[in-house]
Order: sequence, then C-alpha cells, then structure tokens
Amino acid sequence: MPSAEVFSWLRTRFMPHIWCPGCGHGIIMHALIRALVGLKKDKTQTVVASGIGCSSRMAGYIDACTLHSTHGRSLAFATGIKLHKPSLTVVDVMGDGDCSAIGGNHFIHACRRNIDITAIIMNNNIYGMTGGQASPTTPAGAWASTTPYGAIDPPFDICRLAEGAGASYVARTTIANPKQAETFIMNGIKKKGFAVIEVVTHCHTQFGRKNDRRLPLDNYNYFKAVSVPLTKAKTMTPEELAGKLVCGEFVNKDVPEYTEQYDKVIEKAQRR
Repeated sequence: MPSAEVFSWLRTRFMPHIWCPGCGHGIIMHALIRALVGLKKDKTQTVVASGIGCSSRMAGYIDACTLHSTHGRSLAFATGIKLHKPSLTVVDVMGDGDCSAIGGNHFIHACRRNIDITAIIMNNNIYGMTGGQASPTTPAGAWASTTPYGAIDPPFDICRLAEGAGASYVARTTIANPKQAETFIMNGIKKKGFAVIEVVTHCHTQFGRKNDRRLPLDNYNYFKAVSVPLTKAKTMTPEELAGKLVCGEFVNKDVPEYTEQYDKVIEKAQRR
C-alpha cells in the first residue's frame, strides 16, 4: 500500500504525539488507517469518535471527521452521529477502561442494538493516562496503583461480553500481529452492524514496569508467546488455555441493523 495514502490520513500538525515511545497505540492507529485506505473510504464521510484516555487521543491524529468526547460516552455520541446520517462510516476508538468501566453500559447497549459502528478496543489492562489504576481487564494478581498487593477482581473478557450482548462481529488480536489487526478492522467496518475488534496492547509505563514486562519489546514478545489461534484453542483443554490469549473472529453473523430498523419506524409513523 503506498505510504503516501496512509500519510495523508494523519494530522501532522499535531505531531509529535503524546504516546510514550514504544506504545502499541501507534501500531493500532496505523492498522486502522491502512484499513480505511484499503477500503477506499472518503475522509469527509468517515467519522472517528473517542472518549478520554491515551487511546482516545487517536481521533486527534487522524485526518477525518473526528470527535473527542467525554470519558466513557463516546459510543453515545457515535450513536447520535450514525442515527443522524447512517451513510457515514463511524469508527469508535476506546481503551479498556473507557469501554468496559465508565462506558460499560453504553457498550453493552450498542452491542444489543447492533448499530452499524465499528468499535476498536485498545486493551492494555490498565488506566494508563490517569495514574495506573486497575481497569476491568486487569489480570488477577497484577499490580496496579489501586491494587498494590495484586488485583483480586476477576477480569472482563471483552469479546465474550460483546458476544453475549449481541454484537454482529467480534474479533481479537494483539499488536504483535498488526496485519491481522488491519484485516479484522477491515472486516468490522464492512460488517453491517455493531463490530467489536479488541486489540490487546501494552502500557509499559504504568503496567509493564511493575509486572515483569518493563520494555516495549518484552510486551511484544509476551503477546507472541501467549497468543493462540481460535482454531487451535478449540482443541485445547481449559488447563492448556490458562494464561493464553485466544485470537480470531468469534462472531460474524447477519442480524438486523439498528438504523435500518429505525428508518422503518419513521416510515410507519409518517403513514399515520
């Protein structure tokens, strides 16, 4: 893919970015832009929404129609945009805390409605921007500033949560497989309905330094070591899967999309 096309989607006036050197968010942003370019999306017809957090700065760096909203509420804003103009391509970028903690209610109902939005969840298991607090995906036993003796809350499985809530497309990968991330994001954008792509990444600054993965490369190698393709995972026992990251497409189904259903309600109301 010509680098000039990818480069054209960046707001270079906001560079250098705020992310720490080695942060995986840049890998995810590049995968998203490559997906948008590969799908030949029009920047004037593409919306990237975000909430608050390191991951949410991504909306500011992408040269499209962008919205940097409030913490945990980006899906509510994105829903309003999609309802107002369903022809737009709407992508919502979120962190694990932004999505599954303060924004958890919006997340499950966006899945339930199956509105045509692509949600990219950058899961680094921590609140990276605000002090290293534990998030709903912090692994049991892991150190965080709010769990100095190890987290005891069982972590959310974002993909299972999305599947159970009704999303029409659900997939997981890691920053160690950027090509797969690009493919899953493309598939999610093409899907008519609510698509969830969880990209497991790292915060070596707030999480890695206290959890034996101090360097960006340590995290990259860790993801490579523990990732298991979904097809292989289906043949493994629960004991064998302990501590592994299962990656693949978990859900890809066709169910009624929300804005299309809403248009039918409007038509019915106008006939009365």
